[in-house]
Amino acid sequence: MNERISVLVVEDEEHIRRVLQYNLQLDGFEVHQAENGARAIEIVAELMPDLILLDWMMPGMDGLQVLSKLKQDKKTENIPVFMLTAKGMMADVGRALYEGADDYITKPFDPTQLGKTLRRKMKKCVNTEGR
Repeated sequence: MNERISVLVVEDEEHIRRVLQYNLQLDGFEVHQAENGARAIEIVAELMPDLILLDWMMPGMDGLQVLSKLKQDKKTENIPVFMLTAKGMMADVGRALYEGADDYITKPFDPTQLGKTLRRKMKKCVNTEGR
């Protein structure tokens, strides 16, 4: 009855990707991974995930650049993007939200609670955007 939510985890640190994948799969998510921003753009075009969990600080194309590309594309502009980052200053949060992030999760986070947090935040996105 519960439809599996597909999530793309974009994170350059492999151990964090593994922890996220493990815990999100335990919570019933279908998890895909990208190790950098360029690969994330490719995967999004192929899979059109329900949700993107996006690290901000990555080499090459950072999370804000990925976010900008996604929000400028009519095909991907409505995919919820949650920033997952250690940048927790209010100015950083404000900038990410201004650039189009749907929400913001700061590191460190409790990986065992992440699935519940994502479902709650997604429900808010759907309720406010009418999706």
